[in-house]
Amino acid sequence: MEGQPGSDAPAPGRSATSRAVALADLLHQDCKQLLQLYQERESFLSQHVPEGGRLVTTDLCTDTPTTVDQVGHVRSALQRCLELLECLIVREVEEMGGELEGEYETVRKMVKDRLGHLLHSTGALLENGEGVCPPSLEFQCVQGLDEVEGSGSFANKQWTYRVLLELIHWTDSATQALHLLHSEREAEQQEQEL
Repeated sequence: MEGQPGSDAPAPGRSATSRAVALADLLHQDCKQLLQLYQERESFLSQHVPEGGRLVTTDLCTDTPTTVDQVGHVRSALQRCLELLECLIVREVEEMGGELEGEYETVRKMVKDRLGHLLHSTGALLENGEGVCPPSLEFQCVQGLDEVEGSGSFANKQWTYRVLLELIHWTDSATQALHLLHSEREAEQQEQEL
């Protein structure tokens, strides 16, 4: 199973950046599948384009970010995405009166677990605190209620949809930033071997 597509286990001989790229890409595909399952469950949302800007915004730490800075930036956004996903899970469990065990819930749990693994992996790639932006304000699950308060179940469903779109956006950004970092590190390694 190790190194197989769909496996979280590292492939022998692959670099840490290569494994992080593969994990980010796999997570991105899982996030798209999660959104598709959500749209199937809440069919009226497939025709709806959510209003409002990004739920997750982070500032780059420098005006001319290095690739490592970009990875740190994306990592900060992914941390916020994990907090939003955890909040989303709590809300869905409360709304349903307990945890369901369908395909959507299985994929949602897999996304949460892989997102945690990706955060760990990217943290390990950021050596000596490089690329690490100062932490943003602590997230409170209550903050998301500002957008849905007083509007009932439909607003909650729209908020969930927006969270899933954020996951897709930021996992794609992570894939791109990690791929660039991997390419740079591979080039550096090849130069050192010459």
